[in-house]
Amino acid sequence: MLLFLIGLVILVVGYFTYGKFVEKILAPTDNPTPAVRMKDGVDFVELPHWKNMLIQLLNIAGIGPVIGVILGIKFGSVVFLILPIGNIIGGAVHDFLAGIISIRNNGCNLPKIVEDNLGKHYARFFNAFMSLLLLLVVAVFINVPAALFKPLFKNVDVEPNTIFWIAVTIIFIYYIVATLFPVDKIIGSIYPVFSIILLLSTVAIFIALMVKGIQSPEIMTESIAFKLQMFTAEKNQPILPVLFVTIACGIISGFHATQSPIIARTMKSEREARSSFYGMMVLEGIIGMIWAGAGMAIYNLYPLYMTKAPALVLNDITTYFLGSIAGGITVIGVIILAITSGDTAMRSLRLSVAETFKISQKNLRNRILLCLPLIAVVLGLLYWSNQDAKSFNILWNYFSWANQILAVTTLLAGTVWLIRNKKNFLIAAIPGVFMTFIVFCYILWTDKSKNGPIGFGLDIEIAYLVSAAIALIIVFGLIYKEVKKLYSAENK
Repeated sequence: MLLFLIGLVILVVGYFTYGKFVEKILAPTDNPTPAVRMKDGVDFVELPHWKNMLIQLLNIAGIGPVIGVILGIKFGSVVFLILPIGNIIGGAVHDFLAGIISIRNNGCNLPKIVEDNLGKHYARFFNAFMSLLLLLVVAVFINVPAALFKPLFKNVDVEPNTIFWIAVTIIFIYYIVATLFPVDKIIGSIYPVFSIILLLSTVAIFIALMVKGIQSPEIMTESIAFKLQMFTAEKNQPILPVLFVTIACGIISGFHATQSPIIARTMKSEREARSSFYGMMVLEGIIGMIWAGAGMAIYNLYPLYMTKAPALVLNDITTYFLGSIAGGITVIGVIILAITSGDTAMRSLRLSVAETFKISQKNLRNRILLCLPLIAVVLGLLYWSNQDAKSFNILWNYFSWANQILAVTTLLAGTVWLIRNKKNFLIAAIPGVFMTFIVFCYILWTDKSKNGPIGFGLDIEIAYLVSAAIALIIVFGLIYKEVKKLYSAENK
């Protein structure tokens, strides 16, 4: 219980201290934002600050801070410290940087940020890679919420598989509509309602967890039964690197950098950036901590649940702490989390492709034509991933791994941007080195025998050494190159 409460304090204090420190480095100005200068009534639209914050929260808070942490808490109570520290130093800085750079560059999307700071050659690869990842996100965030619908209709005389495909159809149609319509018509109108459901559900779980925790403090610690089944290196689940792939959305997630430009195009003032970007990532971390605490409690109360899929444990948690009716409403809130990340993933993909090929998005016809091939690819992924459980696991593994490559790229691009603007680049470089290490370590260590995507299958100690060397060479080489160019330019 103590580590859980300390973690929450770290997140709150971190926002008002380290978050303020990062804001001083980025130095928001009173210059007109893209929403003011480039208003088009579709993507560049001024929205109230409170709406932007709630939209950003729902954009980034997919199933990661719920399903991800229910799985991730199996690493033990150390998660209660790693999650908030990683969030404050890494994830929140990552999101803030992506947002502020986008605002300063006409609301540009992540591929443009990468091209401007890491070069055209890498940007070509990255653009294709990011597009593939966003397609995976859309497919995953249709699959998972549709699967969560099935337990809600267990007493209905309809085949669970039929319920699943009906839900898939409805969710996908919504994604298409939300992608095509102006940002203020659907996303700006219904996200505040969705946010209230999410926040109320999380508060309800927190209160119930605190009551139960005060009565039985041991449920928030690692019991003997918990330790027998928790993730360890001996079970092919080392904290480094697996934890930072499993709990991406609570600590740091590259997907968020694809979402920040959406809000960068709707903000009235740069002064709103810290609360909209850094603050909403911190709030996501708080949400993640609460669900991680609930996960540990339920695993201690019912150790056999550690063998169940996280989505099923979610239903157990909500029913245990809130009862069947309130628990069902909470599950709906989690479904909304996934849906509100999937629709903006598809929107972000449309915007990135349009920006790359310079296709105006003011005309509805252009938006429809651009979405048609995207729809076809997602349909193919949906069909393939639902052939069997193995197919979906492959989809999920590649999504998790690829997501952190986006995080590394964003942090490295942010490091270069900070150097060129003569700002303290260490705020991006330090988490950049660490996440580069994590990505290479995961690729070098994992293989199919460890239930991961295709990798090299090296021993973990060798993977650590090689990955550390690669990370230091890449990041410090990049810093040296940019500092040298800056020094040469100043001395001409």
